[in-house]
Amino acid sequence: MPNQEAALDTIFRALADPTRRAVIQRLGRGPASVSELAEPFEMALPSFLQHLRVLEESGLVRSKKAGRVRTCEITPEELARAETWMVEQRALWESRIDRLEVYLQGLQAGEDEA
Repeated sequence: MPNQEAALDTIFRALADPTRRAVIQRLGRGPASVSELAEPFEMALPSFLQHLRVLEESGLVRSKKAGRVRTCEITPEELARAETWMVEQRALWESRIDRLEVYLQGLQAGEDEA
C-alpha cells in the first residue's frame, strides 16, 4: 500500500502544474513530438523538458526517439490509477454525507415530535 501511495503522490504532483495538465490534455488527442508539445508555451525548451521529465517520472507519459524526433504519448493506465482513487474517495464521502443526512433527518423528526 505505501508503494501505491507513493505512486499516487507522484501522479498528483505531476498533475498539480497547469503546463503539465495542458500537455496531458494535448496528448489525449494522440502522440506528439516534443516540439509540437512545447509550441504553445512561452518558455525555453530546457524548461519545458523539465515538465516532460516530471510527467515521464510519474508514469503519465512515455516517449520514444526515432532519429532526431522524440515523440510522447499518454499512459492511460497511470491516469486510471488516479481516477480509481478519486472514485473511491467520492464514494466514501457520498456515503458519509448520506449517513449525515439520515442522522439530521432523525434529529429534525425528534424536534418536530417535541
